[in-house]
Amino acid sequence: MNLTQEDWVSQFETDENAVILDVRTEAEFNEGIIANAINIDIHLGQGFITEIEALDKTKNYYVYCRSGMRSAKACEIMNELGFENTYNLVGGIIEWDGEVVEP
Repeated sequence: MNLTQEDWVSQFETDENAVILDVRTEAEFNEGIIANAINIDIHLGQGFITEIEALDKTKNYYVYCRSGMRSAKACEIMNELGFENTYNLVGGIIEWDGEVVEP
């Protein structure tokens, strides 16, 4: 499900079962992240699938990348793998108005 930044943040902040997932490359991740994000690079191919499958499917995943394209694809993949609640940040981190922190 694609969410605007306002909806993504307001839903995340009230979600006690939330996980923030950054699907950018390690180099991009190291440039700055949304607080508490975990990084699994979608470009890892099967490695991405393997790491995603190890995640808790009962959690709600708030997914972002640079512009929102890779994270939308990541949400599709996660849904195919049985994740019920994945939320894509439309516009990605380049349109992010919130705080960006060091990983």
